[in-house]
Amino acid sequence: MNDVALKPRVGAVRYLNTKPLVYDLDQADTPFTLSFDYPSRLADQLSLGLLDVALIPSIEYFLGKDYRIITDACIGCLGPVWSVKIFFRTPPQQVKTLALDEGSRTSAALAKILLAERVGVRPQLQALPLGSDMRDCEADAMLLIGDRAIHPPAIDAVEVWDLGETWVEWTGLPFVFAMWVARPGIATEEIAKRLMEARDGGMENLEKIAEREAAKYQLTTSECFHYFHDNLHFTLGPQEKEGLMRYYHYAVQLGLAPSGRTPIYDDCKIA
Repeated sequence: MNDVALKPRVGAVRYLNTKPLVYDLDQADTPFTLSFDYPSRLADQLSLGLLDVALIPSIEYFLGKDYRIITDACIGCLGPVWSVKIFFRTPPQQVKTLALDEGSRTSAALAKILLAERVGVRPQLQALPLGSDMRDCEADAMLLIGDRAIHPPAIDAVEVWDLGETWVEWTGLPFVFAMWVARPGIATEEIAKRLMEARDGGMENLEKIAEREAAKYQLTTSECFHYFHDNLHFTLGPQEKEGLMRYYHYAVQLGLAPSGRTPIYDDCKIA
């Protein structure tokens, strides 16, 4: 059996927002193998034991059994996030159908929470598969995440919600979209240390990452840098943990997550 096969398996999100979290993880001394996929698929792979650690949607943490949050590195926001939006063809109070981007389950749950709690609607849900032509979607509103939200198709939208901005204005708390999570029985000290080093290195090299990645996502270097620097937040601290629990509270109320779950944080410098 070769060394690669013996290494723990770590899965990261393939979206642009993850680039600062995985900075310099392609080195030979990285103590795990790293693969990339969409958030919802990473959650499924972790649940099936195909991954040992993954950057999964925060709602999936509360749906898993005995999962542990292993680092203080996360994907969150303190205001407008830019890459998670609902596009409304009708006023939000009149929405009867909502198409959900297949890529992330946290944002889907957040959209349901905000619509139910803020405007009192619980629309019928439709799938918006990855790779689908969004112009064929006839729903009253569409949730788009990641690169599809940054570069949306021509949509006759009467209103657009940036879900990060909407959440923060409503609750006064940060929002946490994804965390590094381990399944039971996995030794994570070395993995967590390397993941936090990667995040710290990424934060110190945002301009370099923006220069490298911008053109791939049809952005200018300046747009990409400001997305990393101004729209995203990569540290899971006390306020972020409070925001995570507020989100969980609303998810339980709507039947989107089981009650009685308490986050388990490894001893990995999470405040």
